[in-house]
Amino acid sequence: MNILLYNPDNEVTNNFMPHLWMFLLKSLTPARHHVFLVDGNARRMSEMELVDYIKKNNVGLVGIGAMTRMVAKAYKMADAVRAAGIPVVMGGPHVTEVPDEPLGRDGGPRHADAIALGEADATWPQIIADAERGTLKEIYAPLNAEGKEVKPTLTDYPEIPWASMDLSQFNMMNHIPKTGRSVLRRMGMTWESFLMIPIESGRGCPYGCEFCTVTGFFGDSIRFRSDESVVNELLLLKSLEKKQKGKITVFFIDDNFAINPKRTKSLLRAIIAAGAQVPWTAQISMNLLRDEELVSLIAESGAKWIFMGLESIDPENLKSVSKGFNKPAEYPAVLERLARHGLYGITSFIFGMDSDRPGVAERTLEQIRSWPPGLPVFGLLTPYPSTPLYDRLAAAGRLTRPKHWLDFKPFHMAHTPLGISIEQAEAEVRQAWTSAYDPATTAAALEWLEDRPLVDRLIHLLSRIAFRGIYFPQMKRREWLRVLFENRSPIFKVFSKAVEGKFRPGRQKKSADRQISAGPTPQSDNAVRQPSEASSV
Repeated sequence: MNILLYNPDNEVTNNFMPHLWMFLLKSLTPARHHVFLVDGNARRMSEMELVDYIKKNNVGLVGIGAMTRMVAKAYKMADAVRAAGIPVVMGGPHVTEVPDEPLGRDGGPRHADAIALGEADATWPQIIADAERGTLKEIYAPLNAEGKEVKPTLTDYPEIPWASMDLSQFNMMNHIPKTGRSVLRRMGMTWESFLMIPIESGRGCPYGCEFCTVTGFFGDSIRFRSDESVVNELLLLKSLEKKQKGKITVFFIDDNFAINPKRTKSLLRAIIAAGAQVPWTAQISMNLLRDEELVSLIAESGAKWIFMGLESIDPENLKSVSKGFNKPAEYPAVLERLARHGLYGITSFIFGMDSDRPGVAERTLEQIRSWPPGLPVFGLLTPYPSTPLYDRLAAAGRLTRPKHWLDFKPFHMAHTPLGISIEQAEAEVRQAWTSAYDPATTAAALEWLEDRPLVDRLIHLLSRIAFRGIYFPQMKRREWLRVLFENRSPIFKVFSKAVEGKFRPGRQKKSADRQISAGPTPQSDNAVRQPSEASSV
């Protein structure tokens, strides 16, 4: 049987990093079946185009995974596929949170023939077998004989055959304008591909932040892959990078990569010992980064960027969403510790919390300006279904769009804040993005980095231009040209230094490949953290 695993876009934001769940489920599919992968964020399709693709490839089953911000598009595509007579199974965090919705049991239309709840590592083979026999059940859940949910241990984690996967749709070089590629080639950058590959080393998070769906989906019990398993996957990717004459970076999608510092240190030492370092990014709570030894190992093992959900500079806000373990007074020291080790922060902030007042953007920006330069991202507090936040706001009658996901609008609130209006909160986010990524701020960040290696300046420049696109449209050629023109001064300064260094007589040759290999990839989303999607249909 031919199977299509489809990850939808939401027709608004873009994410150029592949979603791990598709690759993992393909690895768990019995060999006699053929699996096609399409990620709408990298390969956008209309309903008709998707149906034509399915018919052309004689697909007999379509699996669709969707997070909340993508589910409206997921339903639309599922409806078109089912109308063409192809069965659809849906899964992922959103479907797990509101299982009646995709099955049409909540009074709305039905979108799926079957749904997979929770982590689908164990249920996916059964779904395929039932689909092949034409006996799909409505609901698949990983339950034991007593009806209790069983979480995968990850001790027998499957080997994902990245070398045989067609990753061409995720090649980010395809999204760099020709002019930009020409400049990079002149600097000596000869990559044929640039890929950011998702890897998980563990699942689960014990913290239970009020707005987050992680605990509800993956649970609060932390499970880890073996060090050997992770190291072997990194070595495979290093080998693939050499074969493809490209560049591969890794994003560890663990919800909290260093949640067990002892285990994390063991893994990092194993990576270093095996020479398995690749440039990587991960999500780590800032309270865990007080550990100097941990930060040192993070840097030595190849890390370049650390995503931290700082959320707010107001302790009362943090307490109100059960994230009081964040201590705003410690933010500067943590970010300075990272910078000393050549690491930089992707710092996430949420506006619209109950203690926010007008001016929150400027107060936050004032703090950010005093820190080492990084990549701040800003979003609005969003009540995702089945989270404690959603339930609290619903009980208080404060939801303004109870099913906001069916009419996805980025950077628009779905509830009424207490100390600021909806319009003010949305304006604060707009001000924060405008100020944090204007040309003057970019120039100031590069000036701060003046005594750092050229690699740091190049990474920051390219990353800041890319991250700007999370909020401001810059997918079209005209939009790219405008942002390049606005930032012409810092661009000229950095690239002049790069070219000067490349052609300086007697200088030891350093490839530009190395210089810009570590930039992170923006996941164009609001700044509220989403759960990782490993093993969800």
